Amino acid sequence: QLQLVESGGGLVQPGGSLRLSCSASGFTLDGYDIGWFRQAPGKEREGVSCISKSDDTYIKYSLKGRFTISRDKSKSTVYLQMNSLKPEDSGVYYCAAGSSLFKVFLFPEPDVQWWGQGIQVTVSS
Repeated sequence: QLQLVESGGGLVQPGGSLRLSCSASGFTLDGYDIGWFRQAPGKEREGVSCISKSDDTYIKYSLKGRFTISRDKSKSTVYLQMNSLKPEDSGVYYCAAGSSLFKVFLFPEPDVQWWGQGIQVTVSS
C-alpha cells in the first residue's frame, strides 16, 4: 500500500525549532514534487512550501527566513526545517506528493496524488 508518512512534529516553545520529515513506504519520492501544507483550527488549509523533482523550491513569502525545505535523495526523504517558531505556526502539517505539484502549488485546489495523514505542530509556552 502506498503511504506518505510525516514525522518530527510535537510541542515546542515560541522561538524554538522543529524539523519535519516526509518519507514514503511502497514507493520512492525521487520522481515526485513534494509539498507541505498546514491547517490551523477553524482556518483553511494553506500551502507552506514545495520542492520539485529537480530541487527547485518555493517557500510562502511570510515564512522566508524561518522555514527551509530540502530533499535527501539517498534517504528518499523531504525535510521542512522550521526555526523561530511562533504560536500562529501551530496546526496540522501535511506532506503531499504529485507528479506536477510544483507548477500548481499556489492553485486553490492543487493536483495532489498522495496525502500524508498529517502531524501536529504546537507552538506554546
